[in-house]
Amino acid sequence: MAAGARVFLEVRSRLRRALLIVGEPKGGGMPMDVTITPFSLRLIIPEGCTEIWLPAEVRLVPSSCRGLQYVAGDGLHLRLQAQAEFSTKLISIFNQSSQAQECCTFYCQSCGEVIIRDRKLLRVLPLPSENWGALVEEWCCHPDPFANKLLHPRENDCFIGDSFFLVNLRSNLQQEPKANTKVICKRCKVVLGETVSSETTKFYMTEVIIQPSERSFSIIPRSQFVQSIVAQCLVELSSARSTFRYTIQDQDGKVYILLWLLNLDSLVIESLRSSKHITKFPLFEDTLKSDSSPAWNAVKVLYQPCIKSRNKKLASLWESDISVHSLTLPSATCLELLLILSRSNAMLPPSLRQMNSFQVAFLKM
Repeated sequence: MAAGARVFLEVRSRLRRALLIVGEPKGGGMPMDVTITPFSLRLIIPEGCTEIWLPAEVRLVPSSCRGLQYVAGDGLHLRLQAQAEFSTKLISIFNQSSQAQECCTFYCQSCGEVIIRDRKLLRVLPLPSENWGALVEEWCCHPDPFANKLLHPRENDCFIGDSFFLVNLRSNLQQEPKANTKVICKRCKVVLGETVSSETTKFYMTEVIIQPSERSFSIIPRSQFVQSIVAQCLVELSSARSTFRYTIQDQDGKVYILLWLLNLDSLVIESLRSSKHITKFPLFEDTLKSDSSPAWNAVKVLYQPCIKSRNKKLASLWESDISVHSLTLPSATCLELLLILSRSNAMLPPSLRQMNSFQVAFLKM
């Protein structure tokens, strides 16, 4: 590789444009010649030449290059038109259409411990928004028929919320549990959810995987799984409710992160392949496998940490704003997510790490 030159490429698939940053080689290898073709990048420095092939799903338009500039600490910046055509394979915690009517097994995502074995789910239904009860008065001209009535699943039901799902565990329990107690994995001691009532349990989507019973459990790297689930929650909520600002909080209502969804259509190149090398883009290198795609769909977010009383005033303003939606996760997962965001931010070129006093990060889908 050209003395360690680093390449960052973000393609906005809907806007059909891309930002390309070619970093300085280690040791300061400028001057550098950069040649762009629809399928590759060629970097030439005094020490040698290397050609980097783009993923098959990405096409650049070399004639559209504009805004070439050198940014100290980053390298060469330029913008150009691009096309990115591929379908994203999401990590699915539950496929409502295909897995209803099937026998499913619930696993702890962290260690693979079986939580519920061979449960046949006859109904898989989305829950209404958390504020649905407050809207009933607008729907009815008579007293609220749903007053003091909670939505609890039956034995073969699964109700899906924003970041959790509810199941009935009556047939799986030898003794009746108390409400509002944590559900902990027997093997790895991770918090999986909490009891809502003596029969109903809430499991968090970031902690549990549901698969057809005939399929064997496969380990997904924790960072990859948390990113994908949170990113999918953001995408679904922004589409269904036009909500773009979120507080990430634990079960006790303690806010850990303020999250602002910036865009949904980013494609980030994490590995650029040449005939001699594989150059890792370090943002996602922990999940890179030899047979994995070198390009990933990602959501771009702005965030502010709220731990240790940081951004306390801003967090208070967001909590009182009805346009801000809260996502509740176990406290350990809130910290994991903050670590993922911080790592993503640290791996970006310096000029891209801040925007309007917020920090910038990508969550891979």
